[in-house]
Amino acid sequence: MQYKISVLIFIRNEQGEFLMLQRKKAPNQGLWSPIGGKLEMETGESPYQCAVRETYEEIGLKIETSQLHLFCMIAEKAYEASNHWLMFLFDCKVPIPKLPETIEEGAFSFFSRDEINTLPIPETDRNGLWDIYDKYRDSFVSARANCQPSHPLEIVVEQIIEGSQGIP
Repeated sequence: MQYKISVLIFIRNEQGEFLMLQRKKAPNQGLWSPIGGKLEMETGESPYQCAVRETYEEIGLKIETSQLHLFCMIAEKAYEASNHWLMFLFDCKVPIPKLPETIEEGAFSFFSRDEINTLPIPETDRNGLWDIYDKYRDSFVSARANCQPSHPLEIVVEQIIEGSQGIP
């Protein structure tokens, strides 16, 4: 299996609700997740550049790298038994003013943090990423997840760097 590199961007509206996308494509077809996408590795794109590009492409919100806070890097081993993923998770400091229109990847909705716990979301999100967001969104954490189908999901935090980024 090869690694794929991707970003997830956690974006809120002015009321503090999270923007979620119900994905029409694999991986995570039919499940709700934050927006994101794959790095354009052939161009040498950085994770920050990818997050800026994906935010504009998916929801039309123009942001700069300074308006993002990288709060997690997680290596997912054998996700859906098809690929390893190296994911960079960003918290966006800019609220989105309104719900974006449906795109090819899926439809959007806003949810409170409590509502997200009741949604159909990827197992790694439910059992790890949202907990990491809740605990460390003002800091930085490096983690790994064993997603092999023959093993129970295991997420291990490898490093935590405490600190506040002044994110509302």
